[in-house]
Amino acid sequence: MQLYNTMRAEERAELIDQAGKQRLTLSFYAYSKIEDPKKFRDDLFLAWNPLDVLGRIYVANEGINAQLSLPADNFYSFKDTIEKYDFMQGIRLNIAREHDDHSFLKLTIKVRHKIVADGLDDSTFDVTNKGIHLKAKEFNQLLEDPNTIVVDFRNHYESEIGHFKGAITPDVDTFRESLPIIEEQLKDFKEDKNLLMYCTGGIRCEKASAFFKHKGFKNVYQLEGGIIEYARQIEHEGLPSKFIGKNFVFDHRLGERITNDIVSQCHQCGKPCDNHTNCVNDGCHLLFIQCDECKDKMDNCCSTECQEIIHLPLAEQVKLRKGIQKGNMVFKKGKSDALKFKHSGLLSDESLAIAEKPKPIRERIKRKKIMVGKAQHYYTKAQVGLFLIESQEIKSGDTVLISGPTTGNQELILENIFINGKAGTIAKSGDKLTFAVPFRTRLSDKLFKIIH
Repeated sequence: MQLYNTMRAEERAELIDQAGKQRLTLSFYAYSKIEDPKKFRDDLFLAWNPLDVLGRIYVANEGINAQLSLPADNFYSFKDTIEKYDFMQGIRLNIAREHDDHSFLKLTIKVRHKIVADGLDDSTFDVTNKGIHLKAKEFNQLLEDPNTIVVDFRNHYESEIGHFKGAITPDVDTFRESLPIIEEQLKDFKEDKNLLMYCTGGIRCEKASAFFKHKGFKNVYQLEGGIIEYARQIEHEGLPSKFIGKNFVFDHRLGERITNDIVSQCHQCGKPCDNHTNCVNDGCHLLFIQCDECKDKMDNCCSTECQEIIHLPLAEQVKLRKGIQKGNMVFKKGKSDALKFKHSGLLSDESLAIAEKPKPIRERIKRKKIMVGKAQHYYTKAQVGLFLIESQEIKSGDTVLISGPTTGNQELILENIFINGKAGTIAKSGDKLTFAVPFRTRLSDKLFKIIH
């Protein structure tokens, strides 16, 4: 029986588009003693796979940590699958403010030693002895107390694009690094200060709150539901936002806007920007902040070295990255000498620019799209894409969609087209079609014809 994902991301994205159903992106966690994480993991996969649940889920003896997406139609059936477990009855499901049908393209459920790696080896530490949970209004009030110290228990690349004003933002790559740093920094305030902490959805600061109580801190508080729930409550109750900027999220979107303030810079040119991206060089894949101008100039790369590599033949690229463990780069998110405008630790509480308001989401228009070909090459200097036509014919004047995991979904109207190297009007199966494309295409991209 299948207990793991077998479909490629591109195939899954195509199926999602064909289904035409709105999907919800959500996250949740629960600390609880799970006797057999492997069986628990398999049971979840068997229950969720038929519901078209996709996401990244970790289970361990200490509980579950999940970020996932599913069709909105299946939401209540999904709730039934988790509430059959006593420790998840009535659990908070943090539903994303901004939805993206492609936020996850695989269902991955992994058994780990811990759902949040903390580097601790202390049998007396009780993760369930947590700090006091505060709702948004209470959190705002305690922030105003001069006797309060607020700490961000996320990583440097998260806090750089958005954080609570006045927060301590450790310059760390992982959660486990932050615990001893903050303990040492606040060791003289165990008795007399309010220790107020937050993270994305609550899972890290919940463990942190238990840790600091274990270490003798008296007044320990945490933001209930994290930044995700805080954003929902301030909007619903009309409260002022003490959080400024964007909330980093661990899916394809890489961020949800909480306020229109931009507090970070493009790591390459210094222009106000808070859009994360991954270096397109598969041998690097570094996470960093890049503005649209640098994205075009650098071909979505973090350095000129990576830019040169992506234009080499594929066989040479594979040879260059042979033996390189990509995970070593993943944990160096935003840490590279090539990034001139990277800032960590001391972050701005002031807005550097105001983001443009997002355009209203259009209601889904019932249009049919037919896959007609696949990307073969992109000529960077000429900004021309080459596609092999595999099925139905396509002609000048057609509306097309170029779609891929990195490219996203980009629509164009075909104007001047070339067929097998010559100007033409209709391309058929087996033809090589070239036309102007104002963005870089990739070998994973597919070409669709839109039928209105």
